[in-house]
Amino acid sequence: AESGASLVILTMDTPGGLMKSTHVIVKDILAADIPVVVYVSPSGARAGSAGVFITLAAHVAAMTPGTRIGAAHPVNLGVKGVSQDTVDTSVMDEKILNDTVAFIRSIAEKRGRNAEWAEAAVRESESITEREALEKGVVDLIVPSIDSLLIEIHGDTIMLDLGEKVLDTENAEIVEHGMSFRYRFLDLISDPNIAYILMLLGIYGLFFELYNPGAILPGIVGGICLILAFFAFQTLPINYAGVLLIIFAIILFLLEIKVTSYGMLSIGGVLSLILGSIMLVDSPIPAFRVSLGVIFPAALVTVLFFLFAVGMALKAQAKRPTTGKEGILGEIGVVEKPLKPRGQILVHGELWTAEADEDIEKGENVEVVSVNRLVAKVKKA
Repeated sequence: AESGASLVILTMDTPGGLMKSTHVIVKDILAADIPVVVYVSPSGARAGSAGVFITLAAHVAAMTPGTRIGAAHPVNLGVKGVSQDTVDTSVMDEKILNDTVAFIRSIAEKRGRNAEWAEAAVRESESITEREALEKGVVDLIVPSIDSLLIEIHGDTIMLDLGEKVLDTENAEIVEHGMSFRYRFLDLISDPNIAYILMLLGIYGLFFELYNPGAILPGIVGGICLILAFFAFQTLPINYAGVLLIIFAIILFLLEIKVTSYGMLSIGGVLSLILGSIMLVDSPIPAFRVSLGVIFPAALVTVLFFLFAVGMALKAQAKRPTTGKEGILGEIGVVEKPLKPRGQILVHGELWTAEADEDIEKGENVEVVSVNRLVAKVKKA
């Protein structure tokens, strides 16, 4: 409005968002001094959940062929500061639902759109294609591009709070305002799949730092990833039982390294990790849940990593020592000072005091049988 624009077009593709943010956006659109067009684009895009409210609030609502709109049932993220013992959650959910229905009906009625369908989108999570949306009076037109949109709405009369405005968009100059880097980054990490991966990386990093104090880098990376994951979780309906199951799975994998369980701890860890990952985001909307295509590869990579760690630990435990008194058992040495019965031998590049049951002359080869108090017991090789 300050730059003298004749209208603003919001191109939108969203699975939804927080109701608080939706209220702010809708109020700004309803009170706008210039016409606002919401364009669900590109093909394959959706105006889901919060996107329905924003689309209905626009002065002009348009969709690209191959898009959809609907599924606006509110998902309760919890009531801060209120104990579950003092609140009947079913009553609270009903209050939220009724308030949301009233909100969306008021928007639809103000813009002269199908209020009955709008209510069904909230109460029954109804979702429709762009063709059905046009037939039901939910949107105003279907166009394949921004240029087509500007041609279609040229000459239309829009009712603003300040009065009527006739759109002159035939030769309009288009000025694009995309997301800044900051918002693109925040949008990226708020994806449930990205948040899930960040949480796993954070947990791994902190556990490795605790098991190897002083490594520093795993702790720093793990801490950053965990904080970013918690930031993303504030916009998602997180089930903390899922978080605890994932942490429990990591503990089981780490215990497998220390405890001989013949694979039982690993099996329990795999089940706990998969169940926790599936339960992590509690939402009826698929876009808000962690994809199975991410969960199973993440579980597989985790299992393979810990199996590798367990294998290396077992290999290290089974490997025969190569230093100290255990490292020379069975080794062949050369007599440096005759054994009568005690003398010195050279083995592993080290001089050892040695004794034998028989006299052995200098230069002869001997085999180390045992070591007692830094004295090697040997016999002729």
